[in-house]
Amino acid sequence: MTIKLTEVYRYPIKSLAGIPMRASLVEKYGLENDRCMMLVDQNGLFISQRKNPELARIKVLSDSSNIIIETSGQKAITIGEYSFSKLKMKVEVWGDFCEAYIASEEVNLWFSQLLQQKVFLVKYDFNKPRATDLNYSQPSDIVSFADGFPILMISQGSLDDLNSRLDEPVSMLNFRPNLVIDGCDAFAEDDWKTIRVGSVVFDLVKACSRCVLTTVNPTTGVKSNKGQPLKTLSSYRRTKMGVVFGMNLIPRSSGKVRPGDVLKVLS
Repeated sequence: MTIKLTEVYRYPIKSLAGIPMRASLVEKYGLENDRCMMLVDQNGLFISQRKNPELARIKVLSDSSNIIIETSGQKAITIGEYSFSKLKMKVEVWGDFCEAYIASEEVNLWFSQLLQQKVFLVKYDFNKPRATDLNYSQPSDIVSFADGFPILMISQGSLDDLNSRLDEPVSMLNFRPNLVIDGCDAFAEDDWKTIRVGSVVFDLVKACSRCVLTTVNPTTGVKSNKGQPLKTLSSYRRTKMGVVFGMNLIPRSSGKVRPGDVLKVLS
């Protein structure tokens, strides 16, 4: 059976809606421009759908090097390189601290009005990259503002298995993957060590621990009042690392990936 890449997603701003891609360059830190911006509070702590599920309703549209942000009730805003100053602030992602460039007052006001609290949009400083967890990676490995690792991959078979156990099926977007593959058994990816997708080689370093964010409807931004699909996942996907679904990847080469690419299991 041939395993293929079927979907590629980029999330320019952490915890906002993603963009389906026809192709994407794979960088050392992940897919090009993936989670290289994020919202933080006045203390520099990242803001996510865990506490602000309404972030899911903010649409992100790509326009070459710029992105257009739109949501109901507010005029759309365009964000590009010109939207950031040289001023930086210390920001925090899951206990990791790094410096990031602060967006203009106009951009920060747009998001602050939407969330009804003072927030800042910040951009990753590539000159001072954030390291991945050394327990699962190499000293030179880096990551953007993603939770912990550069790329998340999930198989369609795994989602199909989960949906077969649910009264109301959920979307792959509930889990915010970068790469979706098809053509393998459910959770086959759990046992792979190294793969090649197209021409790009990846190490599979850690199963992805899941949280309440998976219960947020990616279209409406409303949390499931039944705690699904996390409740069902907890019944059969609980490990020492928590409830897991999908695999975290670290690129070991560069290149482009696109839907239709063949995935080969190397080990």
